Amino acid sequence: MKNIDVFCVFPEAVDAALRVGVIGRAIERGVVGYRGFDLRQFSRDGRIDDMPYGGGAGMVVRVDVVARAFEEVYGVPGREVRETRRVVLTEPAGRPMDQGYVDEVSSGPDLTVVCGRYGGVDERVWTELCTEAVSLGNFVLSGGEIVAAALADAVVRRLDGVLGNAESLVGESFSGQGVVGPPMYTRPALWNGEEVPGVLLSGNHAEIRAWRERESRTRAGAKKTGRRSP
Repeated sequence: MKNIDVFCVFPEAVDAALRVGVIGRAIERGVVGYRGFDLRQFSRDGRIDDMPYGGGAGMVVRVDVVARAFEEVYGVPGREVRETRRVVLTEPAGRPMDQGYVDEVSSGPDLTVVCGRYGGVDERVWTELCTEAVSLGNFVLSGGEIVAAALADAVVRRLDGVLGNAESLVGESFSGQGVVGPPMYTRPALWNGEEVPGVLLSGNHAEIRAWRERESRTRAGAKKTGRRSP
């Protein structure tokens, strides 16, 4: 994966998340290409949604607007874009995003993300224009821009040359099944009566490694509640 395109209503929201830090530097250096497109630019009247057939609350993003955006950007019929790119719709019913999925995307073809908005997206965007749909979790957002930014950030940091130290990817959270990172400490060694665990100051690398493995397992068990015993 070398290029990411995001089609949404608020591309500035995605830009704000991706133009900073290591991801922003990777884009600036050309390690990965990134473009954000406002779907409203591809609508003849500036509107991208309409009332749902069958009635109901909310407005629905139109399939013809998304298809026109694809055709103008890629120069091929909208249905054909997914033949050469991974085309992902942000959708609550989509596949839950996890590290395994991130690894699939980073090692695959170039990525296009279509962001849901308003009351939903015409189902034909998913079935006729996209390769798949993805969800950030079992909750509702006002739009898919946050999902697109999260996916792009997670994918880009896996690419060669993005992180200054590639070893940062080894042993980090979700680098293996059920793996989360261990607790990390830095200076000061004593703060407000709380000390850094002595093993980390011992210089004994075998004991440090064993401690981190034990703490990682403990953290994995605590992940379901988000609470950590002191």
